[in-house]
Amino acid sequence: MKKNLFIALEGIDGSGKSTQMSLLANQFKIAGHKVYVTCEPTDNPIGALIRDIFNHRMEGDHRTIAGLFIADRLDHLLNSEYGLLKKMEEGYTVISDRYYFSSYAYQGAHMSMDWVIQANSLSADLLRPDLNVFIDISPETSMHRIQKGRNSVELFETLDNLNLVRASYFEAFQRLKNLERISVIEGERSPELVAADIWSQIETIL
Repeated sequence: MKKNLFIALEGIDGSGKSTQMSLLANQFKIAGHKVYVTCEPTDNPIGALIRDIFNHRMEGDHRTIAGLFIADRLDHLLNSEYGLLKKMEEGYTVISDRYYFSSYAYQGAHMSMDWVIQANSLSADLLRPDLNVFIDISPETSMHRIQKGRNSVELFETLDNLNLVRASYFEAFQRLKNLERISVIEGERSPELVAADIWSQIETIL
C-alpha cells in the first residue's frame, strides 16, 4: 500500500471541489492517512495578489495572472514552512483544490497553452499528482451554482469563459494523457455519489 499520496482536484467553478476535498480527507483519515488539505491560489502573499485581481481590487491580464500562478505554485511547493514537498516528506497525504491543470485550462484558454505548460514544467517535475481528479459539470450548471452561492462574481466567471475553460481542460488532458494520471468524474450528481466514484479511483493506486 502506498504510504501517502498527492491528489489534485480540478474542475470549472462551482464543480464541488471544496465539498469533495472535505469528504475525501475524511475517507483518507478513515484509511489511516494523516491528511493536509490546501488550495490554489494559496492564502500566502503571492496568492493574495491573484485573489485581488479576481475580486477586481487590482488590474491584471491573463499573462500577468499566469506568471503569478507560476510563482504562487512554486512557493506552494518549495516554502520551508508550508511547502507541499515538506508535507509529502513528513508523510502527509496532500489534497489540493486546484493545481497546474487549472493554469493550463484557465490561462491556456486565452494564451498559448504550450507556453503555460512549459512555464509550469518545473512544478510538474517537482511534484506530479498521483491522481488528477476532474469533477465535470456543464458551464450552465456552474453559472447557476455561482449565482446561487455567492454575492459577487469573480473576474472570469462568465458562461462564455467557462465554456472555453472546460474545453481547455479536455485539450490539456488529451495533450498530457501519457504523462498524467487523470480521472474524469461526472459531477452533476449527489456529493455522496461523486465521492464514492472518486474513492474508487483512488483505491486503484493505494
